[in-house]
Amino acid sequence: MSDNVTLKNWFAQGGSDYARYRPEYPAALGAYLASLLPVRASALDVGCGTGQMTRLLAEHFTSIVGADPSDSQLASAERHPAIRYVAAPAEQLPEELTGFNLITVAQAAHWFDLDAFYREARRVSAPGGILALISYGVMQLDEELQQRFHQFYYDEIGPYWPAERQLVDEGYRTLAFPFTEIPTQAMTINLAWPLKGLLGYISTWSAVKRAQEAGKSALVEAFSQDIRRLWGNPETLRQIVWPINMRVGVL
Repeated sequence: MSDNVTLKNWFAQGGSDYARYRPEYPAALGAYLASLLPVRASALDVGCGTGQMTRLLAEHFTSIVGADPSDSQLASAERHPAIRYVAAPAEQLPEELTGFNLITVAQAAHWFDLDAFYREARRVSAPGGILALISYGVMQLDEELQQRFHQFYYDEIGPYWPAERQLVDEGYRTLAFPFTEIPTQAMTINLAWPLKGLLGYISTWSAVKRAQEAGKSALVEAFSQDIRRLWGNPETLRQIVWPINMRVGVL
């Protein structure tokens, strides 16, 4: 991406829904990232949203900063005594931020102007600091639900995904990453959700927002009706799995 690319922030609003319905990362992810560092004084979570990743870091670092350009997202972030939240875009972090041992970006790097962000990451990193770009891919549902979900994700709502979403579907493999890379271990997010959780999560998708703006809300409603029928009792908990993908490197 070039320095003059301007991307729409699809998550500027709706912070409360994002906090309520976005899947939480496993505790093992925070522990793994911390294990890569001999010094765990400070961490920075960029594009932190409502703080799903930021809170994990609080278990392992003395001080943490979460940065996000959306006031709505930050207002819905859970507070913690070790965490300070700042309103700032990834490409122009506050000048006073510096000396971070770990910089994380969770499910957000595909929205960044990467050239500008990487310059900022190098500026605010401590010597030998580590950058971790984290994403979770397409969720996997029960076999009886998977076929209908696959049709919705790829065929129906698929045309409304912003182009940047392709980077997530590819597990960030094609993302420019000009750093000395560290091999990572395989991880997944595993949750048991009622129907409300699944439909709430889908309502936060950028593709759903774009479809609604294009007057195609009926696509989402038809899928919701089909899934309700297939799900059965809406309070039944069903297993949902997301693969976690990472690019980790030394700055």
